[in-house]
Amino acid sequence: MSVKMKVQGLMIDPVSDMPIVILKNSAKDKVLPIWVGVFEANAIAQQIEKVESPRPMTHDLLRSAIEQLGGRIERIVITDLRDATFYAILHLDLEGKKVEVDARPSDAMALALRCNAPIFVEETVIEKSSRPGENDSMEPDRLRRWLETVDPQELGQYEM
Repeated sequence: MSVKMKVQGLMIDPVSDMPIVILKNSAKDKVLPIWVGVFEANAIAQQIEKVESPRPMTHDLLRSAIEQLGGRIERIVITDLRDATFYAILHLDLEGKKVEVDARPSDAMALALRCNAPIFVEETVIEKSSRPGENDSMEPDRLRRWLETVDPQELGQYEM
């Protein structure tokens, strides 16, 4: 089963100095931090902050191509977590034909934000991410506890 989540914020991991996208469900009882690359975090932040680029960025180009081909992104789903790597699928509707496309979660989230498509996470991914030691300690329990109780103001105005 999938849980609908929203981008709650972006932050920098103080240990690895890598950006983290924070996803939360509407009840705010489930949180999922996903470490992403700097360029992907920038693409997500630009969309959240509604920054217009003078020329289409890669995610804008992909959105435009899908739309010009008569398609739309129905939703994205973060489907798995293996060896500290998240996996996602874009669910497209191309003139009535359902198509699934493998994607990195960071790219999928950047695209979902541009298309106003919902973001879902499989419950098994949330469960796997919360197991101590399961993910090569990329997500310390300390960070998870902090994220569950953090004041949204500390994460910026990023709820989408």
